[in-house]
Amino acid sequence: MSTRSTELNYSLPQLLKALLDQNGSDLHITSNSPPRLRINGLLLPLDLPPLTGDQTMLLCYSILTEEQKKNFEGNKEIDLSFSIKGLCRFRANIFHQRGTIGGVFRVIPTRIPEIKELGLPQHVEDFCKIPRGLVLVTGPTGSGKSTTLASMVDNINNRYQKHIVTIEDPIEFMHANKHSIVNQRELGSDTDGFSKALKSCLRQDPDVVLVGELRDLETIALAITTAETGHLVFGTLHTNSCVSSINRIVDAFPSHQQAQVRTQLSFTLMGVMSQLLIPSLDGRRVACIEMMVPNAAIRNLIRDNKIHQIYSAMQIGQESSHMRTMNQALLDLVTIRKINEKTALGIAQDPIEMAELLNKHYGRVGTSGNKPRR
Repeated sequence: MSTRSTELNYSLPQLLKALLDQNGSDLHITSNSPPRLRINGLLLPLDLPPLTGDQTMLLCYSILTEEQKKNFEGNKEIDLSFSIKGLCRFRANIFHQRGTIGGVFRVIPTRIPEIKELGLPQHVEDFCKIPRGLVLVTGPTGSGKSTTLASMVDNINNRYQKHIVTIEDPIEFMHANKHSIVNQRELGSDTDGFSKALKSCLRQDPDVVLVGELRDLETIALAITTAETGHLVFGTLHTNSCVSSINRIVDAFPSHQQAQVRTQLSFTLMGVMSQLLIPSLDGRRVACIEMMVPNAAIRNLIRDNKIHQIYSAMQIGQESSHMRTMNQALLDLVTIRKINEKTALGIAQDPIEMAELLNKHYGRVGTSGNKPRR
């Protein structure tokens, strides 16, 4: 590498400090672009020259150990977490793209926020009290799943004498032992895979198990079995609704096993939260949570392979079972003036139903085709 091509008058820690100073969530490093910060959902460039491929490599390699460099060069990508003294903890994904190296670095707050601070529904605390079963936290990348799960684990850690085992890729929030003991295992350094760690976990006398991601058939099957055998299991999926989360789990299995899996889920599933982070009126982002708490009707629908009818059951069961659809959650945010109607309609998967809910809420006369008030 030439000196000219790699010369920089700033370091990665300085960029990460700028990210923290501006209350951003992610730092993006890629060639032919200045470093960019994600702030309140927007990706904004810093006032710096575009980076060369050699410079992105220099920045990304600066936080890798020799072992991590070898791993990265062999696999072409790597997930990791690291701390910078005096700053914060960060999660990183470093990757190859078009012959150069890029990286995305996410802030992990040093203090784990409480459930109420995150604006989560009150019933989320009830998930922390149940002794056994499967609880899913779902949503796209960057929707706050890890923060929600960390808050739930911390809630248990603060209140109960349990053994909590987390299996993560990578470890993000660091949990100190409080009333509970928390053993955190990271893929790559502490275990070779989610499924292998889950098998071992059953011999570690756990009360609560957190699975960072239900990625494959074996991991999903083991998570369900762990919940069946008397443990509380938290897991995540990259799905955008409660109903699609159930479909994703069932569809992961061969057709001849799906009836059995639906029966298992009908007994073990305790709740599904599907969440989004959306722009709020104050320029920040606010959590929007769809919540499904299986009642007898929903358990029957899962068992009888009538999953497509669950959404209607969620609409009916909102008052009695603390359930709410994503559209109802959006309406709640409009009502408390966190977001406006335009945002709600733009995010809603069913904007016609969303418009009807808004018109009904405000007592407006007309059909769903009317132009809603902004």
